[in-house]
Amino acid sequence: METRVYLGVDVGSVSTKLVAIDSMGRVLGDCYLQTQGQPIRAIQKGLDEVRRVLPQNATVAGVATTGSGRVIAAALLGADIVKNEITAHATATLRVLPAARTIIEIGGQDSKLILLNHGVVTDFAMNTVCAAGTGSFLDRQAHRLGLPVEDLGELALQAKKPTRIAGRCAVFAESDMIHKQQSGHSLPDIVAGLCEALVRNYMNNVGKGKTVKGPVSFQGGVAANTGIRKAFEVALETPVVVPEHYRVMGALGAAYLAAETVGKSVFRGFGVVEANCHAISEPCLSCGNSCEVVRFVMEGRVLAHWGDRCGKYSNKQLSSAGS
Repeated sequence: METRVYLGVDVGSVSTKLVAIDSMGRVLGDCYLQTQGQPIRAIQKGLDEVRRVLPQNATVAGVATTGSGRVIAAALLGADIVKNEITAHATATLRVLPAARTIIEIGGQDSKLILLNHGVVTDFAMNTVCAAGTGSFLDRQAHRLGLPVEDLGELALQAKKPTRIAGRCAVFAESDMIHKQQSGHSLPDIVAGLCEALVRNYMNNVGKGKTVKGPVSFQGGVAANTGIRKAFEVALETPVVVPEHYRVMGALGAAYLAAETVGKSVFRGFGVVEANCHAISEPCLSCGNSCEVVRFVMEGRVLAHWGDRCGKYSNKQLSSAGS
């Protein structure tokens, strides 16, 4: 008897996540890897990793993609559903924490705040401009301190009195941190201050004007940092829950959405792991928009277009999965 499997793929600027679930919604396998500016290669590598842990009788019955690279992921894999990150994260959170009212998601380069009411997204905000409210802020300061970023959380919990670090800008934060070091503040107090600065920046930007209510779900790679979690609990005056699959919640939500597909999947098959794929962009001079049109090519065949405003290319019915 075959095992029906549903794949969720979340491609971001920093990381690429894949999750495979069965028809009961149980996670069969997942992976989290760095995109490194090569989303096609990252997706292929992640798909290969997930394939290795699936049962031999597995049949992919649905695929959904999300994240900033969701379009290229859909073209490569042959996705049945393409959804934005807000929908994907909300879908996963409501499955694992049905009573959730707020989702805090912080990744390497961006962050999100999603407000829920009775299982419906009522508001959201995103920060894709300032690094001071994202994981890259912590990465940079950890490097400056000569510490592995994964050690920051436990170190922050050792603080006696967190020092206040200017968190409005990553550059100012680094300058202020150096000043606090020279003033004799302990390393745990400085690290705890960095965690509080990130939370303060997040609330003053992404959370500005928003009413945060519990239960709160904290997800994304930064959720591994216990110091940040504690800083959020202090700032919000409410417990913060970190789900089991916090690093891959976007992909997990996409997998749940894929499980809702009806009919035969257009998944191209695991053969795409070895396929020769690339994207080519060129300006379209048909009108004054001068759109940058991207062509996705697999084994010499153009499978998809995107980037044109008028739909001249992207609306074409090109090669479908499995043809």
